[in-house]
Amino acid sequence: MLTKRIIACMDVRDGQVVKGVQFQDLRHAGDPAALAKRYNVEGIDEVVVLDVTATIETRQALAHTISAVAHEIFLPLTVGGGIRTEDDAAAAVDAGADKVSLNTAALRNPDLIATLARRYGSQAVIVAIDAKRQGDRFGVFVRSGTADAARDAVEWAREAENRGAGEILLTSMDRDGTRAGFDCELTAAVSDAVNIPVIASGGAGELAHFTDVFTRGHADAALAASIFHFADTGVSDLKRYLQTEGIPVRL
Repeated sequence: MLTKRIIACMDVRDGQVVKGVQFQDLRHAGDPAALAKRYNVEGIDEVVVLDVTATIETRQALAHTISAVAHEIFLPLTVGGGIRTEDDAAAAVDAGADKVSLNTAALRNPDLIATLARRYGSQAVIVAIDAKRQGDRFGVFVRSGTADAARDAVEWAREAENRGAGEILLTSMDRDGTRAGFDCELTAAVSDAVNIPVIASGGAGELAHFTDVFTRGHADAALAASIFHFADTGVSDLKRYLQTEGIPVRL
């Protein structure tokens, strides 16, 4: 079994890390650079920075925030939010990003996936999918979860892979911020449909939830925010626990 990755996500608004529940009621969670420095010491595998209002406000992700975070870590950094064009992606990479995450822009212009994959390699292009249960399917939402894209999450993940995406960042909107556990049904449905890594996001609240998403959800990586930001769960404690559960992780 390949090593599973633990990823910390920082949702950034106005230069500060925020966290909400189901994409609403955002509260302050700290300074991006300070949190990144802590995670680097604690042994997180990767960091994701998402500028949560960049798309709605029609602007690029904040370059100074990306640069400040990149200065504090020595591990892969993914940046998303407001990346609508090849120039936007180049600005994020120039500021220190190792990978870029596309969400709304990928649905509006799927050719952008292939364009960036040719320029930076598929490993540097992540397609983020914000999904919500709609009856017996999972629908895709865009613009920070405010608009229904009228697409099926599983079908869109397959298309994203075919267009050159190297990973899928899959967020359950139903579970986001609830700490009720990852949506393993959603994660497994997408993981089993593609041949690229799937990062599970939304709902982490306790150690057992990570074991669950790696086993039942077939995830390649698990992303969390609030339980790390507010020091409810230590990264090293989580990794030691996963090892006892037979989940291979990097210590």
